[in-house]
Order: sequence, then C-alpha cells, then structure tokens
Amino acid sequence: YLCRAFHPHQLYVNCCSSTSLSPPPPRRTQSLHGPSPVTTFGPKACMLHNPNTIMHIQDPASQRLTWNKPPKSVLVIKKIRDAGLLQPFKELCTFLTEVKSMIVYVERKVLEDPAIAGDDAFRTTMNKFCTFRDDLDDISNYVDFIICLGGDGTLLYASSLFQESVPPVMAFHLGSLGFLTPFNFDTYQSQLNQVIEGNVSIVLRSRLRVRVQKDSREKRAKVEENGVILTNGDGEGMHKAAQYQVLNEVVVDRGPSSYLSNVDLFLDGHLITTVQGDGVIVSTPTGSTAYAVAAGASMIHPNVPAIMITPICPHSLSFRPIVVPAGVELKVMLSSEARNTAWVSFDGRKRQEICHGDSITITTSCFPVPSICFRDPVTDWFESLAQCLHWNVRKKQHHLTSEEEEF
Repeated sequence: YLCRAFHPHQLYVNCCSSTSLSPPPPRRTQSLHGPSPVTTFGPKACMLHNPNTIMHIQDPASQRLTWNKPPKSVLVIKKIRDAGLLQPFKELCTFLTEVKSMIVYVERKVLEDPAIAGDDAFRTTMNKFCTFRDDLDDISNYVDFIICLGGDGTLLYASSLFQESVPPVMAFHLGSLGFLTPFNFDTYQSQLNQVIEGNVSIVLRSRLRVRVQKDSREKRAKVEENGVILTNGDGEGMHKAAQYQVLNEVVVDRGPSSYLSNVDLFLDGHLITTVQGDGVIVSTPTGSTAYAVAAGASMIHPNVPAIMITPICPHSLSFRPIVVPAGVELKVMLSSEARNTAWVSFDGRKRQEICHGDSITITTSCFPVPSICFRDPVTDWFESLAQCLHWNVRKKQHHLTSEEEEF
C-alpha cells in the first residue's frame, strides 16, 4: 500500500492498513479525486511522458489514521481566559494522565490562570504536566497528537506552533462557531479511545508556505496630503526574510490609510493583475469558509488542491474571485503607483507593514494539518456548512393543489 508520513516516527495515512485494530469501514466505490484522465487524444496524439512530474495522490476517502507505535504524548490547547473551559480542561487532563498514563504538554500561560493554579485538588495532576512557551520552546518532536478545546481559533493556533510536520489534531467544539471542530465533549472518552486505537478518518488540510522578503534598504514612502510619494533615500543593508505556515489565509489590506490598496499580483513570475480596492485574500480551501466567503468567494472542500484569490471590495465590477492550481507560486508586491503602504496578516496574526521593495511569496506547503474527522471528510464538511453557516436555509416551497394548478 501507499503511505505518506506526516509526523516523525508516529503517524501514517494508510489507504488499506492491515494493522488496524478494528474492521475497516465500508469502502467508497468512487474516488473523491475522480477518474484518472485518458492521456491519448485521437488516433495519433498523446501526452508527453515526463517521469519527473508524476505525483501519486491517495484517495481522500480512504485516508485513515494508523500508528506505527502507540501514542504516548499529547498536547492540550485550551482557549485562554475562558471560564467555561476550566472544567472540561481539568477533566480531560485527569483522564489522560491518570487513566491513559499519557504525557500531557500544556502551554505555561494556561497554568498561570488563577482558577487552575489555585485549585489544590488539581495540583497532583498539574505537577505531571510538561510545560512550554510558544515563543521559546520547540515541541514538534515530542508531541504525538493534539487536542484542541475551544473554537476554530484554537486549531489555527495549533497550526502556528508547528512550522513543519504537524501531529494529528482532534478538535472539540467548545467555542462560538466551530466549523473546524467536529467533536462534542460529552463523549470525549470513547472518542479518544478510538483515536488512540487508530480507528478514525482524517482530512489533510493544506497550508500555505509564505515568505515575506523585507527590503532593508527601506525606501519608505511618505505620502503628503496631495498624494505625492516622497522617499527618504537609500540605505545600506541586506534583504530580510521571514517564513510562515498559514492554515486559513494571507490578507493584504490598506491598513489605516484612506487610500485604495494598490498591489501587484504575480503568478509564477508573470504579472496577472493589479489589485485596487481594500485588499486581497489568498486562502486555502480550509480558509475558503472564513474571511474569503464573507468577501464573495466560493466554499471549497479541503480535499481540493487549490489556492483561492479573492479581492476585498475591489474598485472594479469585473474583478471576481478566482481559483488557481495548488502548485503555482504567487507573489504580492506594492505597486510602484501606490499612494500608501499595505499591511499583511497570517491567519489574523503577525500583522506587519509592507513597503515599496518588499514582497510576499505564497505557495502550497508540503506540511498539511491532519485533522481528525468525527465521521468522514465529506459528511463532516457538509454538516459544518449546514449547522455553522446555515447553508441554503430557506422556507420550503409548498406544492400546488389541483385547484391552484388550474390558475
């Protein structure tokens, strides 16, 4: 069988595992990716064979979690400053440490909550925790899987902690919206047992690999009241770069300026358009149901390999959202005609200013987030559309009576 590892020494996505601890689920008769296309066209034409471009993609419907070693450690992420999560957090951690004998990692600032630190009955369990700080400690090689308690933001935060391989994530719906959190906490023990046994489906949520290149010569634009751009001269220095892994979207906007955002958008090195408006959203399929859908984009299933480009309030009636292949490289730069700088954020975090000479390079990351499903990738997604976004909810149209049909 074909396997692909997503976390060192622990997790595999298995399409027909012979080591599963329970009977496999009923098999789909049709792949979610559709049939392989015929590569002969008419009597004489065919696709040029290039072995360097062959990529094997497993059918998402058959992606199930398998452990090659029993999981021993778990990271528990709790939404900060939410009193309603204190009891579920304590109950879950006690179960993991006392019943399952697992090593529990908890962020240090979570334990600084007086309601937790001052609980003497919980102190015995708390003393067994391994703590870390997100800005100093790298725990990527120590955590076997992740449990999120909160809303969609906790899953986004979990993604930000792992800049390369991500352990599988089990997200409980204890927040407000919960589009990405399919599990109900009422039955957490039985659901956790299934995860530990490897008896669950997963969906691979693609992320964006983003590189921000800063021009340290800093030709910083200063805009006078009449809109004329002046610069403060050239300085010496090297280009500075930062990299991010983004689960939802990259947002480039006009920031506090009252002028239109004016940024150039390149695809594989070619200028495709200039965005004039409030900004532009570059999102994953997972992010298509977040900021992008509010800006008019289509909602795309997370198994579809794609990148979405969605303008924010464009000053053009014809600028519609588009979807491009997942393998392209996008670059966003401030246009030379821009009257002001732009601002960029990554999943709503790390907001920073983009000036002339800076660039943002975006492509699909090879490190997805393996999100554990409650049922399966298709059912979970449509249930989230219906329950969280009330997709296509309207009053039913009644049928006509025989008398009404006559008129």
